[in-house]
Amino acid sequence: MQGPTDPLSRSDSESDDGPSRRPAGWDCGPTGGGSGFRHEPAREPLFNLPGVVVGLIAVLVGVHLVRVFVLSQQTDFEFLLTFSFLPLRYASPEVLSHALGGASLPGWEGAMVWTFVTYAFLHGSFTHLAFNCLWLAVFGSALARRFGPARFLGFSAATAIAGAALHLATHFGEVVPVVGASAAISGHMAAVARFAFDNGGPLDMMRGHHLSAYRQPAISLAAALSNKQVLVFLGVWFAVNLVFGLGSLPMGGNAPTIAWEAHIGGFVAGLALFSLFDPVLRRR
Repeated sequence: MQGPTDPLSRSDSESDDGPSRRPAGWDCGPTGGGSGFRHEPAREPLFNLPGVVVGLIAVLVGVHLVRVFVLSQQTDFEFLLTFSFLPLRYASPEVLSHALGGASLPGWEGAMVWTFVTYAFLHGSFTHLAFNCLWLAVFGSALARRFGPARFLGFSAATAIAGAALHLATHFGEVVPVVGASAAISGHMAAVARFAFDNGGPLDMMRGHHLSAYRQPAISLAAALSNKQVLVFLGVWFAVNLVFGLGSLPMGGNAPTIAWEAHIGGFVAGLALFSLFDPVLRRR
């Protein structure tokens, strides 16, 4: 079915020799003479995820599959100690030696640095992994379309670090490791809140899924915190995390935990660091 602005439709000015054919984007002027050019904004398919998000999901799934189906139980335990975030690692040598019975942790000093990020690639169960991949697809995609791959990955690392730092501050010296991409994804959620609720943003129903919606200038943090929609979003997010994560949420048995403090650390960092990574000039 062809509408009046379909590039292959027939207008009142066409001859009887057949319909005129115009390239996509051409539109007739007020008199139907075809003198105007109208550029249709590119649309982003609803389920077309950015490549960097697809790649991250593939890595998260791949790491978990290797841990479950390839590594032995002992090897996976050593892998977990090497790459999960373990607050005990930062305790004094005396406390560490007493807790480990004189043994040492794998990774040595290097693990005190890289585990601030690598813990985000590990998950406690397939359910944990599935939920994080779902939220990564939803919020990570919106942010990746705005930031681009390099800024998106840097921002994700920064919010993962912030989440681990807050967990360390509140659980210093604990022996239970922490895993999961939730802190980074919480940062994605906070960053998306900085621009998604604005007029012309992705959640503005009038914009649909135009790519330009992800490039709208963001308002300041102070202005965002006075936006009722943003405040409702923040309130619901914090309420959910407090209700379901008072303390660490165990993933079963002696498995590692997901800590709500890490979620909050990533979320607050996402709000605060958004402007440093945002490539779009801020609205004045």
